[in-house]
Amino acid sequence: MRALCFAIVALICTGCAGGGGSLFVTKPPPPDPHTQMAALEQRITQLIQTERLKIDPTAAPLAVDKELIGIAREHSADMAAKNYLANKAPDGKSSATLIMDEDANFQGLLGENIAAQHYLSAYGVDVDVFARRFVDSWLASPAHKENLAFKDYNRTGVGAAVNGDTVYVTQLFASDLGLPLPDQQHAQKREITELAHPKTDDAKPAVPPRLKPALAQ
Repeated sequence: MRALCFAIVALICTGCAGGGGSLFVTKPPPPDPHTQMAALEQRITQLIQTERLKIDPTAAPLAVDKELIGIAREHSADMAAKNYLANKAPDGKSSATLIMDEDANFQGLLGENIAAQHYLSAYGVDVDVFARRFVDSWLASPAHKENLAFKDYNRTGVGAAVNGDTVYVTQLFASDLGLPLPDQQHAQKREITELAHPKTDDAKPAVPPRLKPALAQ
């Protein structure tokens, strides 16, 4: 053992003494975290879907919603730029107000989970590790767990942003609970009004309009 240890030490010393060689390999720098946010969003979405089904196998599958992704990214970017972690921005805006500004016809339920993690620049962001940490932090919180596991949510969008040494994530959940779209609601109201007060023609007797299939059922 003494001879073996000496040989190793001697080899290391020889490598250090040589002018052109080194036993230490320089690792390439980690990827820029900004370039990894899309992959982080996708991984979180996958993990959340898996955890929902573990909690409740009857939970609705989550469809990825581009509108919700846009709002989630906007909120995460705002948190990163202004260095805060909250559902409401310093100016009072929230994901709910943002989505109403984008889509006046939005209705139903909207849920939101947010979180942030620090990273070391020398190590960067490991997408799988960070995604798992975000999801585990929500599962460890009863309120966040209840949000992500709510069985009637059927749409989701994840947005991630980074600033300095911190990654911010927002996940939105939504469901219209089977309610008709606003345009459909207005159409049904017009139909009901016509049934209650049919238009008449002086030359012809009033004839009740036919019921649409949706109203006849």
